[in-house]
Amino acid sequence: MEEKIVLLAGGEKLDGLLQCLKGIKDRELSSLISRNAVKGKDMGVLIRAIFKGSPCSQSEGVRRRLLLYKHCIQLCESGDLQLEVVSDIIGLLMLETHQLPGPTLAELATLYVDAIKGGSITNGKSLELFPTILTALASKETLAYGKGQLSGEEYKKQLINSLCSSRWDPHCVIHLTSMFRDVPVTVEELQFVVEKVLRMFSKLDLQEIPPLVYQLLLLSAKGCKKNVLEGIIAYFNEQDQCQKEEQKDSESMDVEVASVPQDQLRHVEGTVILHLVFAVKLDHELGRELVKHLKGEVGRMLCPFNIALLLSMARIHRFEEQISDFLKTAIIKCFRDSQIQQGSKFIQELVPLHCSVSDMIMETVRNSVFGWDHVTQGLVELGLMLMDSFGPKPGPFGKAAESNHNAPKTAAQQACRLGAQILLETFKVHEPIRIEVLEQVLNRVITKAASPISHFIDLFSDIVVSAPMILLDSSSKVIEAFDHLSYLPLSTVQGLLKAVQPLLKVSMSMKDSLILVLRKAMFSSQLDARKSAVAGFLLLLKNFKVLGSLASSQASQSVSASQIQVDVHSRYNSAANETFCLEILGSLRRCLSQQADVRLMLYEGFHDVLRRNSQLASSILQTLLSQLKRYYEPEQDLLPPVKLEGCITAQGDQIFLQEPLAHLLSCVVHCFLWYRELQHHNRHEEEEEEEEEGGIQEDLENILDSITRRMIKSELEDFELDKSADFSLSSNVGVKNHIYAVLVMGVYEILVEFNFSCANYSKNRFEDLLGLFNRYHKLSEILKEKSGKGKSPSSKPARSLLSIGFVSTLLTALFRDSTQSHEDSLSVLRSSTEFLRYAVGVALQKIQQLEETGHTDGPEGQNPEKTFRHLCEITRVLLWRYTSIPSAVEESGNKKEKGKTISMLCLEGLLRIFSAVQHRYQNRVQQFLCAVDVSEEEEEGQAENVSVTEKTAFHIRQFQRSLVNQLSGGEDDFNSKEAQIVVNILSVLSRQLEPSSPQFVEMLSWTVKICKESRLEDPQFCKGLMSLLFSLHALYKSPVSVLRELSQDIHSHLGDIDEDVEVEKQSHFAIVNAKTAAPTATLLVLSQVGRILDEVDWLITKQKAQLSSDKTASADKLSQAGVQPEPVEKALILQLGTLLTGLHELLQTCLPPGGCVDTLLRELTKMYTILTSLVKYYIQMYTNQLGHLPARFEKLVKLSGSHLTPQCYAFITYVQREDLSSGGGEKKKKKKEEATTAASAKMLRETKAIPNLIFSIEQYEKFLIHLSKKSKVNLMQHMKLSTSRDFRINTASLEAALQEQEGAENESQQTQSTVSQEPEESQEPKKKRRKKSK
Repeated sequence: MEEKIVLLAGGEKLDGLLQCLKGIKDRELSSLISRNAVKGKDMGVLIRAIFKGSPCSQSEGVRRRLLLYKHCIQLCESGDLQLEVVSDIIGLLMLETHQLPGPTLAELATLYVDAIKGGSITNGKSLELFPTILTALASKETLAYGKGQLSGEEYKKQLINSLCSSRWDPHCVIHLTSMFRDVPVTVEELQFVVEKVLRMFSKLDLQEIPPLVYQLLLLSAKGCKKNVLEGIIAYFNEQDQCQKEEQKDSESMDVEVASVPQDQLRHVEGTVILHLVFAVKLDHELGRELVKHLKGEVGRMLCPFNIALLLSMARIHRFEEQISDFLKTAIIKCFRDSQIQQGSKFIQELVPLHCSVSDMIMETVRNSVFGWDHVTQGLVELGLMLMDSFGPKPGPFGKAAESNHNAPKTAAQQACRLGAQILLETFKVHEPIRIEVLEQVLNRVITKAASPISHFIDLFSDIVVSAPMILLDSSSKVIEAFDHLSYLPLSTVQGLLKAVQPLLKVSMSMKDSLILVLRKAMFSSQLDARKSAVAGFLLLLKNFKVLGSLASSQASQSVSASQIQVDVHSRYNSAANETFCLEILGSLRRCLSQQADVRLMLYEGFHDVLRRNSQLASSILQTLLSQLKRYYEPEQDLLPPVKLEGCITAQGDQIFLQEPLAHLLSCVVHCFLWYRELQHHNRHEEEEEEEEEGGIQEDLENILDSITRRMIKSELEDFELDKSADFSLSSNVGVKNHIYAVLVMGVYEILVEFNFSCANYSKNRFEDLLGLFNRYHKLSEILKEKSGKGKSPSSKPARSLLSIGFVSTLLTALFRDSTQSHEDSLSVLRSSTEFLRYAVGVALQKIQQLEETGHTDGPEGQNPEKTFRHLCEITRVLLWRYTSIPSAVEESGNKKEKGKTISMLCLEGLLRIFSAVQHRYQNRVQQFLCAVDVSEEEEEGQAENVSVTEKTAFHIRQFQRSLVNQLSGGEDDFNSKEAQIVVNILSVLSRQLEPSSPQFVEMLSWTVKICKESRLEDPQFCKGLMSLLFSLHALYKSPVSVLRELSQDIHSHLGDIDEDVEVEKQSHFAIVNAKTAAPTATLLVLSQVGRILDEVDWLITKQKAQLSSDKTASADKLSQAGVQPEPVEKALILQLGTLLTGLHELLQTCLPPGGCVDTLLRELTKMYTILTSLVKYYIQMYTNQLGHLPARFEKLVKLSGSHLTPQCYAFITYVQREDLSSGGGEKKKKKKEEATTAASAKMLRETKAIPNLIFSIEQYEKFLIHLSKKSKVNLMQHMKLSTSRDFRINTASLEAALQEQEGAENESQQTQSTVSQEPEESQEPKKKRRKKSK
């Protein structure tokens, strides 16, 4: 039959074909088509023949065509045909579609819609025809629809609407999305389609999402880019959130609860990100839309999927800079927002804390393991950018001292730390980028030597510790860096070598190349290079143990090498190490003839080397002994015992220190004491001892005893130093004497430590020790007197050479040792108040050094663990001493003595210690508080369980008692300095209290009580106490009501600007009195007003951002959005209202000119700026039609019109009047004072505070008018017209002047001549003022 049809179709006449087709029944025709289609032979010819025999002009032809279409569509969907056949059929059907009449097209379209609704579309092949049908349909002018008619376009719209409103089979979503690409649709129709497809995401299998996203992105070329991107991003963020919650549940229940496997989700996300980035490359408009969307609300948008997407996009050159700037700004903003939230209870209650941006980015790093190679490069660049942008900045005098011990405080420090974490984690998990990370970090260490790079060295150190074996593969990069060592600053070299130290033990090539570099540096002409060589050699000596040395646990380093347990400590290596170490020692001996700085480094490092490498003892002691003998006077009868001449050298006209003798002696003493202890320890284990070493020990002991004996006998004249000597640093003789004095004092100090350590509580030795100290003290006093003019008496000319371990032992012995057998000998030392004061003073110096640099001079000073232990011991002693002996008792006993009492020194020390611990040992605060608790020495085990808050509260109570005792003693016994320090200590300790704890509330109540009851007229004490009050109050609730009460008190004490008004006497807080009200209390109150205004400003900005995002939200979200801002707006208005009443009080206060007035004007300007900002927020709300004006805002506007603006103008008049009246009065004074007044008047004229305030008031009123029009509420009814302009007439003053003039005219001629001058005088300044203001 088919051959016949084809044959007839080939003829010229169609009658035969028409007759033939007429004779074939529909079923036969269908089976004919099916049979041919399955066989796959010449389907195209047959279909063309049927179309030829079914002209659209005949109804029969149309019917047959419809049958053909329907049957072919079914065939294509059946899946029985070959792909080529299907393509042929669909192609032919498409060609003929536009010939079909409207009703037939409508029927076919409805057929498709029903098939989609019914889920009978399986493989989607036939869907290729649907766009053509819809296009043809849209081109028809009219179509019957129900009882009426519709245009083709409208009919198409109805079909699409119906289609998008129906249920779709998940299997055909991708085909339908692909199909819509070919359908000509309006933006509205496209929106229907996109929203439908996005709703289908959740019903699809995860593996089907990437191809669907791909189709959606192709579809977005027609429009609706924003909707597509928002939908995709929202879906994956939701999936991540579900995954996180499931993970939490599985952790808490110990059961695996995962609806979607994590690795599968991550792989799908990775593929989708690739699709998105590829689409952005082809369509930059899509990229711009994506960046714009993510910039919407930064805090909410920074989640792992979005970050990964942005980092991948950053590889496109066009978006690279834009995205890196956005990420940098967003990250620092998140950290700043977080800080603002943490610092204010008011904000915490209104705005919930978002997820930490650090957690989000680190999660992106962890997710990138799942094949996200396109993200890794972006991560590396992000990490480096954060470290470069937010690393430590150079200080005013050189480099900022940054330490890795302290937790990051500022937003910039947190961002820098985040950058380091990103690089470290990325380095660990992504092998391909390791070389690049290492290269970039080392490049910065070497090239940025001028700026602080401690953060890069810390990162490098972390990389070495986390992956030493991986680094060995890149050892060439590290060796390359070694070549630059001699050109780098000493601190960089020390950091770099310390970081690389674990690698030296496992890489011979690295060690050899380092030694080669160090040897070269040793002979460099640059001093810094030689110092670097010494630092490097000392480090090598510390870390390459010789056989028989003590276990490394006795001198453990902060960098653990547990991951690289190669046979470093085997017999072979130890023997090789010995040769190696002796060779290095030989190199170091050469340094003993170099500059003082190089020798100093050597002396400071030898003790640590000895502790870690005890087998080198004899070599080191021998070296030190021979060096000491060069400056030691062997003749026992000669004084002094040391040759100071050899310690200095002259170069041209200048005199320099050549040999730091005190440091040499310090090194000798510490090495000797340690070696003696070691020998004692060994003697118990084995009774052998080498004679040679014993000889060195004996020699050293004899020399040190001899020096001690003769130094006690030596008078200052023996050193050519006495009271009449010149110590000025301007002459050579003065410089020489100063160097001698410092050296001699250092020798005395070292001998004090030596004799105490060797004394074994012998009374005679302690008497010698006191003799040494008295000599030291005498010289110290002379030096202070001569060269310390202008310095505070407590400042020491040079750092103490005592070690922190000795200071801790000495203080414990002096104040806490109650052993009966020690009593007699210790009483010798305890009898000298100067010695006790000196001991506490040195402790103070060590604590200060620890706080500033993170370590102290001398042995054990570099070991954080031991330093911490000594710090705890020192704190226990100082705390016990201060709490046991009240300073009042001590002062009454020592009235004659000048200088600070020991109690005061102890208190200063405690303040420094508490600050240092918070700064340096933040994570060990609990351990510290337990260790220093004097009352629980025996119960240390139990103490560990007590929380930090409870332990801190215990210490706080001790200092509270101390302060209460001070305050109850009356004005005469009150020690202002001590009270200030106690308040500062309370302030530091209170930071450790948990704000939600009852202890915190108790602390706040106590502070409020003291502020209300203390009537002391001490501005400094008032400042400390009020600062404490505000810092506590901010973490409990907003202090606006307290500020209002304080403002009333200030107004009450200082009086009103209108002299005729008598202010009601109020005293909420007794701490505010006539002496403290201005400037102390006023400035503190205004600074708090400024802080609260900043918080309000931050909240308004947040609300504005919320409005912008709500503008684009869907209708169902809008109703929620109307409810959400309500509590925030209410709180904002309440804050501003209460502040406004407080400022109303201050504006009427007779403030002294100067700082208080300027600050008040500045804060008022800020107040009006923020009120304007709030008005703009409501204007925006009306513009977006998202809400109405609340009644409380109207009240706030009314309050500003009645209580603030008029007072502002009155205050401005008062300020200018005060200035002019003081200027007028000066005419009768000296010329010098007149010049000063003129200068101050000029400064006031030039100041911008008043014009700025008037401008901000007028801006506020301008936007109020604008809002009144928008809201149809008259907000200006409470506002009076501005009067403070360049030219103004004070009506009251004018009337008074006119009355005076009239009265003068009525009087007699004689009196008139005298009286008439008064109005002239009183009017003169007005004329002047008018002239000035023009």
